This record gives sequence, structure tokens and C-alpha cells, in this order.
Amino acid sequence: MGRELAKSMDSVSVIALYGGLGAGKTAFVSGVAEGFACRQRASSPTYNIVNEYYGSRRVCHFDMYRITDSERLFEIGWEEYVDSDALCIVEWSENIEDALPDDCWKIVIEKLSDTQRKIQVIKC
Repeated sequence: MGRELAKSMDSVSVIALYGGLGAGKTAFVSGVAEGFACRQRASSPTYNIVNEYYGSRRVCHFDMYRITDSERLFEIGWEEYVDSDALCIVEWSENIEDALPDDCWKIVIEKLSDTQRKIQVIKC
């Protein structure tokens, strides 16, 4: 799904991901990165906060699980990432909703079983 959606993400700057542990958020990011022909394999940036993948478009993969408020974001240069040409994909975006741009896409991933997911895409 991420690989297919990447085809329509050229003008999107931020994607806010929602879903519980094990829902498939990082797998979704992997698909998007593949869609932009990124060479690096996507992995969870829980301890790094952000991982960057390079291909036909730079993909910045954020994990806000350890971020408790948006003030911490400005210390890592959030505004510079959002204002760049990169696609910023944010896991645990509910922790920083007040810092998300109004035109971000929201993607909700619901785990139905070990092999099935319900994915809702909301284009703002």
C-alpha cells in the first residue's frame, strides 16, 4: 500500500501515521521508501527520533513515541525538515498533533489480525 501511495505523494510534505504497536506503521514507511526507490531499508527510528532514506525523493521517518510534546521537536529541527523537499512521515503523530501542518495526510492503520490491516487515508 505504501509503495502504491508513494505515486501520489509528490506534493505532500507530511504524513501523520496513527496505529498501535505492531499495526504496521514501519512496514508502511518501508513501502513508501521503496516507492521512491530509496536504497536504505526502513527501520524504526525509536531511539534516533528520525531516519533519512534517499532515493528519487528524500524520506524522513520520524518516531514520536518518546516525544511528549511538540516543544522537543524544535530542538531537532522539525521546521527545517517540514520546509524542505523531503517527505516527512511521522509515527506516533498523536504526540505532536499541534506541530503538524494543516495540509498533512493522516493515515490510520488498524490491525485486524496477524495478516490483515484496515488502512484509512485522509487527505487534508
